[in-house]
Amino acid sequence: RPVAVEVFRGNVGDPSTLMPQIERVKKRFGIKDFVMVGDRGMLSQKHIDTLRAEHATVQWLTALRTEAIRKLVGDKSIRPELFDEKNLFEIKHDLFPGERLVACRNPALAKSRAHTRDELLAATEANLRKIVARIDAGRLKDAGKIGVAAGRVVNKHKMAKHFVLDIGTQSLNFSRDDAAIAAESALDGLYVIRTSVPAEKRGAAETVHDYKRLTQVEHAFRSIKTVDLHVRPIWHYDEKRVKAHIFLCMLSYY
Repeated sequence: RPVAVEVFRGNVGDPSTLMPQIERVKKRFGIKDFVMVGDRGMLSQKHIDTLRAEHATVQWLTALRTEAIRKLVGDKSIRPELFDEKNLFEIKHDLFPGERLVACRNPALAKSRAHTRDELLAATEANLRKIVARIDAGRLKDAGKIGVAAGRVVNKHKMAKHFVLDIGTQSLNFSRDDAAIAAESALDGLYVIRTSVPAEKRGAAETVHDYKRLTQVEHAFRSIKTVDLHVRPIWHYDEKRVKAHIFLCMLSYY
């Protein structure tokens, strides 16, 4: 159950709401030593740097973005053979000094993403073959027009990075980029938790569990907007009326 509610304007991004809440927890509730848990979009590197510089007693827990995980896989810091039966292990890395990294693997998610990628690759190839057929039939000419048509196809399912295209005045040849596909496959089912919380306070498995509990926050957020409180949509454009509406909804909930 929420202990405090704050309403922000609709055009305010999530990251900009984080630091005010940290100040609120410290000043209004008098809690100086706590752990802030947020997803990759909420707890950015900028926020982490601010916490280190201005809030030394506040620990944090979040996850790495895909680009960072790709670097760890690329330099062999994360390898399949390092995962145990729990599908997680802890490492330290020079790119993240003073942090603990917990690498996790979800086999079911890896299988699902591989299956989805195979389907999208096949669908893209089928559509590219249709363009080739139009070229062969003389219905599509000029390299520029062929390029536009091919680009539309490979971008439809975001598969452009997985194909090599050779476009001529009256031709189109394509093939899969096996290296790019293999590089992405290596990331299937992988996620990495990063935190400043010492190991003696929270072990690797506990740290992962703490991050996964964000799903409860997401569930509560959806409930507030739809099932329980029906807060949205709010057709009020006056700030006081919006706050009054939410306050009444909260009263009815309790």
